[in-house]
Amino acid sequence: MAQIKPPFETFARIKVVGVGGSGGNALARMIEARIHGVEFIAVNTDAQALHNSSAPIKIHIGKSLTRGLGAGMNPEIGKQAAIDTKEEIMTPLKGADMVFLTCGLGGGTGTGAAPVIADLAREAGALTVGVVTKPFSFEGAQRSRIAEDGWHALREKVDALITIPNDRLLSVIDRKTPLLESFAIVDDVLRQGVQGISDLITTPGIINVDFADVRTIMSNSGSALMGIGRASGDDRAIEAAKMAISSPLLEVSIDGARGVLFNVSGGADMAMAEINEAARVITEHIDPDAKVIFGAVIDDKLKKGEIKVTVVATGFNNGHASSAKPTIANSMPSLFGKNSGAAFNNNSGNSASANGMPTTVKELVDSSVSDDADAFDIPAFIRRKMK
Repeated sequence: MAQIKPPFETFARIKVVGVGGSGGNALARMIEARIHGVEFIAVNTDAQALHNSSAPIKIHIGKSLTRGLGAGMNPEIGKQAAIDTKEEIMTPLKGADMVFLTCGLGGGTGTGAAPVIADLAREAGALTVGVVTKPFSFEGAQRSRIAEDGWHALREKVDALITIPNDRLLSVIDRKTPLLESFAIVDDVLRQGVQGISDLITTPGIINVDFADVRTIMSNSGSALMGIGRASGDDRAIEAAKMAISSPLLEVSIDGARGVLFNVSGGADMAMAEINEAARVITEHIDPDAKVIFGAVIDDKLKKGEIKVTVVATGFNNGHASSAKPTIANSMPSLFGKNSGAAFNNNSGNSASANGMPTTVKELVDSSVSDDADAFDIPAFIRRKMK
């Protein structure tokens, strides 16, 4: 009997492009972490750095322009180098459903080349997401200006942009943390920004999140937030959700988001009520009319008794999210997924605590569904997903 070819591909094709030195370092960490289901591409003007890269695809841009050296804090050189190598860059981007661009802003290659590559990725039809860092203040005003200009240029070319200011790292690491380890933490934040989203797409779940869901939330969305929280013990879902939406490393807060995708992962003992608890924490802080998509995964790789919550939030006013951060007690970066007992400060105006649980999120969603079907006060958008 003849077999009928399915009308669409089952898996989204995800490609990660590391641009420049910082992007290359982040790429190396992703390859080391063996992120599932993605293809890695290193792009650089620096021939030596490219030679040392473990990426399967390497693109040397600006060969005649820089003669194998870096762009020397000159974004115009990085931009021209990418323009001169457009065809070579475009070839591996063809056929991609989603492209992540990761780089450190403030230098020459990443800052200048990333917007050009983003433009090519969108031209190829891919959902394009930037995951970038901004320089430390001590790196000087000139580098900060270069980074800010580069951020605005990249923001115009990508669907969504996740930004990590390096200065925020100083508030969450110990004073005695060695320099190399500090920069490794920055690289790992970039890795988790990419992996947190790609895992949503490539990991099958009981209530599945697929590429179409991610595209719905992230397409033409502007600034974005991505956070991961892990917790175990009592109120583990609540604590994991709080950590996911309150990373001190990210430039934005979830307040007012109009598009939210969240995924709850746990062991076989994870309860529907816990998904509801996580949803209530997350949706309390977003726009009342926000579009919410969620998924649930049984993940045997998690520690026994642990729950992981991943949140992607977009659609902030005028494409820019609020920079106000919730006050956090004794927390490490939620992007790292550490169970550090993070909790919202009870004095905060947007706080949520075990004693002052957020009001039901039924007020935020379709109220036309009968309350009789809601034994656990489960939000309507969850009930619809279960049907």
